[in-house]
Amino acid sequence: MIAGLSSFSKEKTNNPFYSSSNLLPNLTVDIVPISKQERMSRIEKAQRLMKEQHMEAIVLDAGTSTKYFTGVSWWPSERPMAVVIPAKGEVSYICPGFEEGRLRELITIGTAVYVWQEDESPYLQVVKAIKGAAISKGTIGIEERVRFFIMDGIRKEAPQLQYVSADAVTIPCRMIKSANELALMQKANDITVAAIKIGISKLAEGMTPADFGNIVSDAHAQMGATPDFAGVNFAQASAFPHGSVQPQHLKKGDIVLMDCGGTVEGYCSDISRTIVFGAPPTKRQLEIWNLEKKAQAAGFAAALIGNPCEAVDAAARKVITDAGFGPGYKLPGLPHRTGHGIGMDGHEWGNMVKGNKQLLQPGMCFSVEPNISIIGEFGVRLEDCAYITADGAKWFSQPSPSIEQPFA
Repeated sequence: MIAGLSSFSKEKTNNPFYSSSNLLPNLTVDIVPISKQERMSRIEKAQRLMKEQHMEAIVLDAGTSTKYFTGVSWWPSERPMAVVIPAKGEVSYICPGFEEGRLRELITIGTAVYVWQEDESPYLQVVKAIKGAAISKGTIGIEERVRFFIMDGIRKEAPQLQYVSADAVTIPCRMIKSANELALMQKANDITVAAIKIGISKLAEGMTPADFGNIVSDAHAQMGATPDFAGVNFAQASAFPHGSVQPQHLKKGDIVLMDCGGTVEGYCSDISRTIVFGAPPTKRQLEIWNLEKKAQAAGFAAALIGNPCEAVDAAARKVITDAGFGPGYKLPGLPHRTGHGIGMDGHEWGNMVKGNKQLLQPGMCFSVEPNISIIGEFGVRLEDCAYITADGAKWFSQPSPSIEQPFA
């Protein structure tokens, strides 16, 4: 994934491939943000799971899970800001003393804030928050993104507590999306489809991947999404799933592999398309593109309620290996898993990969992107994200109809 944003403001005015119209409509005016009530229901579910797992509380670091449960967005600096969710009672927060006012502006759930001064231990304040929930012994769950120095500091302040992974609480909460979450992800995908279409319309000889990324990122922003990544690779570089550092300039007949995404209210999209620029596809390009489409369709067809995640990978991979590629992850062929979970993070739990026995269930969201990489020639990837409903799998973005028609 290529961000395509860091140099945009500096380069766009001098970019011959960029045309600023500022006429794109904001497509997010009708969105419904996640409500306080929904966040409270998430906390209630987490508390039920804590009791089932015999945890007294869970600790969160600044990051996605803190935003998910509390609505608070906070950059994870070296100064810890942590959240304690007890199995019973209210959420509490720990932050630097000089940040208390700013944090209180953001808090809508819970009221207790434990502050630490620059010459004090933040970890002692976490322990005080735990004890403030009437917990003096037992098991504390540590969310997977809690940085080690924070976890280690807490453990040293309270060695009598038992510390375990909070995955059994946080993953079942975040992996199963609500109708509101699905609606925000749908909006993000709709905007990404529109942004890629704009990028394709502006493809021109001599263009670099950064030129394309700037155009697509700007389109995301104009339409109301937060640009996340807007990557593209041409010709032989397209054989590397995440791109190449070698200089690239677009020319007629090149394979163009695009991988783009944005966020709406923190919820992600992720879409890849592969086309041929400025010329009819060669027999070889068309053959591999059609094989990729067949593999993606097979993966989606295997996304049945009750099937394990690995079945999606197995079905897509079989199409590719039956055509003589691979086997397994060997090149030329499909060198990575067929898909990944997606939600508030671009990559979440629920990977479509061999060995993942997680059963598909309503509310799960994931990509289907079997990639065919032929080093020295080109690569083809078609990626759309799907979600499981009570009636089966549905697409957020409709698959590409043909190499000449990237969108339905």
